[in-house]
Amino acid sequence: MSALSSSHRLSFGEKIGYAMGDAAANLVWRGAMFFLAVFYTDTFGLDAMAVGALMLIVRMSDGVTDIIMGMIADRTQTRWGKFRPWVLFSAPILGVFMVLTYTTPDLSPTMKLVYAYVTYIGLTLAYTMNNVPYSALMGVMTPSNVERTKLSGWRFAGAFLGGFIISVGTPVLLSLFGNGDDKAGYQSTMYVFAGLLVFLLLITFLSTRERVTPPPQQKTEGKTDWLNFSKNMLLASIPLISMTLFFYFRNWQSGLFFLAVIIVTIIVIRRLINTPRDALSDAQLDIVDLLTNIPWVILLGIGFLFMMFTGIKSAATAYYFFHFLDDNMTLASTFSWAPEWLANINAQNALLSAYLGGTMVISVFGALATGFLIRFIGKRELFIATLLIGAALSCAIFLLGPEDVGTLFVLGIGAEFFVAMWPVLFFSMLGDSADYSEWKHQRRATGLVFSAGTFINKTGGGFAGALVVMVLAAYGYVGTDASTISLALPAMKALMSWIPALFAVVGAVLMLFYPLSSGRMAEIESTLLQRRASGS
Repeated sequence: MSALSSSHRLSFGEKIGYAMGDAAANLVWRGAMFFLAVFYTDTFGLDAMAVGALMLIVRMSDGVTDIIMGMIADRTQTRWGKFRPWVLFSAPILGVFMVLTYTTPDLSPTMKLVYAYVTYIGLTLAYTMNNVPYSALMGVMTPSNVERTKLSGWRFAGAFLGGFIISVGTPVLLSLFGNGDDKAGYQSTMYVFAGLLVFLLLITFLSTRERVTPPPQQKTEGKTDWLNFSKNMLLASIPLISMTLFFYFRNWQSGLFFLAVIIVTIIVIRRLINTPRDALSDAQLDIVDLLTNIPWVILLGIGFLFMMFTGIKSAATAYYFFHFLDDNMTLASTFSWAPEWLANINAQNALLSAYLGGTMVISVFGALATGFLIRFIGKRELFIATLLIGAALSCAIFLLGPEDVGTLFVLGIGAEFFVAMWPVLFFSMLGDSADYSEWKHQRRATGLVFSAGTFINKTGGGFAGALVVMVLAAYGYVGTDASTISLALPAMKALMSWIPALFAVVGAVLMLFYPLSSGRMAEIESTLLQRRASGS
């Protein structure tokens, strides 16, 4: 490891191989984000409010398991490394639950909801086993923060490729396999994507290598370590539970409980931070290092906010296309350049496929452009600019009517070019925050740093998905009752435009306080390389 330097470069093949892992992950992630809510309400027949609670509860619990998985991965020791084995062995489990989640057994309404909870929890746990180690793998493939940003760009180019495959492929395969029966169509479609997922993850395992190791003096404490960590995770879950209750019930009692929990949590955290470091276990040191890592704390907030933006828009898009757009349109009547043989194709499915495909294609270019742009603009400044531009373009969608499909494509796809840069910058900056923690404390917990990042992403996505279906339910929307659709049209319009844009604007303000400039990171990287070279 000491031979590596800030000029270390990853091969093109390794970058592509790593990118295939997120292409696989987004067959699950994008599928859940775009189609799961509408699948549950319109195909499986679940109540919209029940779906909102389901998504919120499962995602919140899933976020806690992310951090546990990060710690497990940090303590894994194999001849293949810490993180790569998890990418390989979790792949078939993830594929199985992907199919089961989109299966619709003939059950009573109550048992349908139970089945949805069991399979969705299984899917999220399998995704955690796979994606947390996969994300952390980026932090140990190279010691160069610049090279990590480039790798992050390739990663999310792969992610958007996976998103393109499932976004464009799902409506087409639904028609091909289902022939009017969405239940059969969804299940058969997921068989195809599950097989592709396992193949892509195998490529990632075979083509990548782990090169950055923790400082030699950093050790773990076995059973005692895990016991202390479990106690702290139990304490950390209480604020999440209180936040969930407040979001779900939205009354003064749940609000008061949430406020009281936050106050107690702050007191406990301050006590833990003020405890002498030599009196803390290894697990407690990991947590204290995270909580005192200001760049990481700010990124945690940024991650939640941009996932609220993307989660709300993703979950609302299918509803917007299926119900808000003029259902008498066809592709040929909408676009003058469309061939005549498309004249009889219903616009909703075809346009949704085209729109999602367009956003995924432009996202690949946005992700790859990020590494180029940071040569001229710092990560923080680029993040702020893209947050504000994405918010502005999304807000403009509110002005559109059901017939303004062309303008919708321009605004929506244009916004995605800038939105695509958010996760690239976010995960690259998580790697920077891991370097910052090692520089400050001479300890490194890459898995925990990245798992906390995926945790907040899932938490934000869970709140976003729940918010969408709860807003629709508040307007009287029932997926299996066509008479309720017109009541919810204003909600669909707002959920595609100004509601998510608010979260992006708040994120831009928060990013102003991020302290790791390009110059500061160069100094930190140089210091770490000197330490590793000397073996200290």
